[in-house]
Amino acid sequence: MSTDHDLDAVFKALANPVRRRICDELKLRPLTTQQLVDCFSELDRCTVMQHLKVLEGAGLVIPVRKGRERFNYLDAMPIQAIHERWIGPYAAQAAGMLSRLKRELEKEKHPAS
Repeated sequence: MSTDHDLDAVFKALANPVRRRICDELKLRPLTTQQLVDCFSELDRCTVMQHLKVLEGAGLVIPVRKGRERFNYLDAMPIQAIHERWIGPYAAQAAGMLSRLKRELEKEKHPAS
């Protein structure tokens, strides 16, 4: 995950609620395309495959053919890259601020003698 273009593809893929649901289905185990189609009774096979193509393009799904079946594996590394770039630093900063606030409140509660 090295370029802004790569990150844009991940954000675009995850912007769609159906694609997020597909990722949720794949969190626990890889599924065949047919198993995924069965999870989305409101969608036809072609639509599910279009969503899988977008997820593949973003690097979030890795397809593996085994005989006639295609197993879809979730690859969380692009999400990890987003976390490292955008969420982690802000979460660390927020945790530091909460820690400082806690120390200040404890000082007020138990002033030095």
